Amino acid sequence: MTDPQVAVMMLGIFIIVILLGFPIAFTLMAMGVGFGYYAYYDAERMRSVFDNQIFDLFVNQTYSVMANDVLTAVPLFLFMGYIVERANIVDRLFHTLYISARRIPGSMAVAALLTCAMFATATGIVGAVVTLMGMLAFPAMLKARYDTSFASGVICAGGCLGILIPPSIMLIVYAATSNVSIVKLYAGAIIPGFMLAGLYMAYVIGRAMLNPKLAPKPREEDIEQVSVFQLVIMLLTSFFPLAFLILSVLGAILFGLATPSEAASIGALGGLGLAAAYRSLTWERLRESVYLTVRTSAMVCWLFVGSWVFSSVFSYLGGEALISEFVLGLNLSPLAFLLMAQLIIFLLGWPLEWSEIIIIFVPIFLPLLPFFGIDPLFFGILVALNLQTSFLTPPMAMAAYYLKGVAPPHVQLVTIFKGVLPFLSMILVAMVIMYNFPGVALFLPEYFYGH
Repeated sequence: MTDPQVAVMMLGIFIIVILLGFPIAFTLMAMGVGFGYYAYYDAERMRSVFDNQIFDLFVNQTYSVMANDVLTAVPLFLFMGYIVERANIVDRLFHTLYISARRIPGSMAVAALLTCAMFATATGIVGAVVTLMGMLAFPAMLKARYDTSFASGVICAGGCLGILIPPSIMLIVYAATSNVSIVKLYAGAIIPGFMLAGLYMAYVIGRAMLNPKLAPKPREEDIEQVSVFQLVIMLLTSFFPLAFLILSVLGAILFGLATPSEAASIGALGGLGLAAAYRSLTWERLRESVYLTVRTSAMVCWLFVGSWVFSSVFSYLGGEALISEFVLGLNLSPLAFLLMAQLIIFLLGWPLEWSEIIIIFVPIFLPLLPFFGIDPLFFGILVALNLQTSFLTPPMAMAAYYLKGVAPPHVQLVTIFKGVLPFLSMILVAMVIMYNFPGVALFLPEYFYGH
């Protein structure tokens, strides 16, 4: 068996093992070290069992991950998200936006999407957004006689926007993987992110107009009567503080006033300030936020360690060259290659989470991008848009399972899946728009940084 064949066998075994449910980070490390021992084995120089270059590689890759400046922003943004999540901001925000949008068809669904978009932007943590909105907005929508599947789709789709809209943790991980500037990635993701949120809202309002039974208009006795002055006060105390925090962080990054890590530090401090202002900053909540931040950051970092060891061995054995030769031998057009890559990522989204896809499988496509003349920045935004589907596509739609975990007992998982499917079509529409008009993703990076 040749080395490239061993590399392909290595990849195949890895896919089978993770489908069986083994921990992905430790599987990567174990297989990287195991196959690396074979790849770097040199009987003439070997003086002991541990005299193999794979152990040096493992130590060096671990140090490289821990010293990566880009990844420093991950725990800081995570901490900002977790502390904001526990600051009791979202319930006020949802209530205020609902009052503001009460004359719009499907007003509560629109308010839920707006709240999800803002909260997802502040946190970037899909599970947290879907769970919290599932406990807050979903029961309110059911009480207002909204169709159960329609309301389910709104919560699940809105909660996934944090994957794409900056400051997205996913984009930080992609930047570390691809060596693309995180600042340019953030600039490129702004228009597509809000375009997708706009498509969601257009769908919700359109469905509510065509079929009012899905989202009944609120009864006059159920509408809280507030004056313009009261509404302004509500916006000033709920919407604008969070919006100011988000815009401050993004503005500092996009205008070059601070690095992503420095801006994330500002965001974390701002999150603490918001929690204190809302009288929600307790020792218990702070301790829990720190614990969740450390746990999630450790998961991401060990995934990077395992992935880089695995990919280094895979490339050394010739697996990367073999895949490149195979793909280039198909004589695909750039569009056909993009479609094939996005289809593979879409299918991988069923059994895997975005972190595994970005860290393990996307690097397989990155060396092929220059051959097809595809901008890695554009490819990254497309992947981020595509990965919305990994949380929404049955039967492994994690957003649906998050919602099911906090939904009333009578809400069936099949009902949630049914509500999610129309929003998948909106994601496809957004991807088609980006395929045909790449400027949607490239305009801001070119305008600000001459990309």
